Amino acid sequence: MAPSTTSDAPFGRMLTAMVTPFLPDGGVDYDGAARLATHLVDRQRHDGLVVNGTTGESPTTSDAEKERLVRAVVEAVGDRATVVAGAGTNDTEHSRHLARQAEAAGADALLVVTPYYNKPPQAGLLAHFRAVADASGLPVMLYDIPGRSGVPIETDTLIRLADHPRVVAVKDAKGDLFAGSTVMANTDLVFYSGDDALNLAWLSQGAAGFVSVVGHVVGADLHEMIDAYRAGDHGRALEIHRRLLPVVTAIMTRTQGAIAVKAALKLLGLPGGGALRPPLAEADSEFAARLAEDLTIGGVQVPEVIS
Repeated sequence: MAPSTTSDAPFGRMLTAMVTPFLPDGGVDYDGAARLATHLVDRQRHDGLVVNGTTGESPTTSDAEKERLVRAVVEAVGDRATVVAGAGTNDTEHSRHLARQAEAAGADALLVVTPYYNKPPQAGLLAHFRAVADASGLPVMLYDIPGRSGVPIETDTLIRLADHPRVVAVKDAKGDLFAGSTVMANTDLVFYSGDDALNLAWLSQGAAGFVSVVGHVVGADLHEMIDAYRAGDHGRALEIHRRLLPVVTAIMTRTQGAIAVKAALKLLGLPGGGALRPPLAEADSEFAARLAEDLTIGGVQVPEVIS
């Protein structure tokens, strides 16, 4: 079933920032990526997938690997889900190259993160995002995550960027609900929660849906939360939110997100579990045991025999 891609949800409503599976020798497991993408769409009710993002360990994958990964996921899910390709770096020209490459590989849209480490002023952010949006014909989701980038996309900057015809959405991991509400009230930008702890809160402010990490293991539950909230059953949405608190706590608060979610995938016997590229390191057995307990409390069926 094709995802909902209406003007108020241009990439669908339930998306996950997908991990990049690796082989034991460190190479990208493209077959595993295709199988994981298929699982997320067909079993976990995903409308879309974000590949080559931070959770996909994009800082350690080459441009060639990124291109092939997009092609593998697009081929796997077809028109059953939107494929959003990460194209953001702290180098504008490199980001423009990745945008063109993603378009040629078949991506439906781009995720463009705030340039990190070099801490540009707001004028620099405006020029950067406009230049990347101009590089292809794909719609753009801005990624506002000052905890990683060091610089927030300020409200006035977002309002100005909304004038660009291809800048259509924001993945918010800034956590400023009031600022996001102000942007939504003054523009047509569509917001997606980029922080699983605030998923329900963002729905209450008018967000279209989620770009999740815990969606790897509870995507169907999150989609049900969205459906319930939009149907006016706020009590049911709150019930789901509270049931999933142990899952969010386990994956999003105890270690780096890619480490935790790959540990969860390994516990569940799903593609992408385990191996990471340095400098990230695989979770230890103590973490995995506690993770299994929290997933179980949150309603995830974890196999009893854990290797």
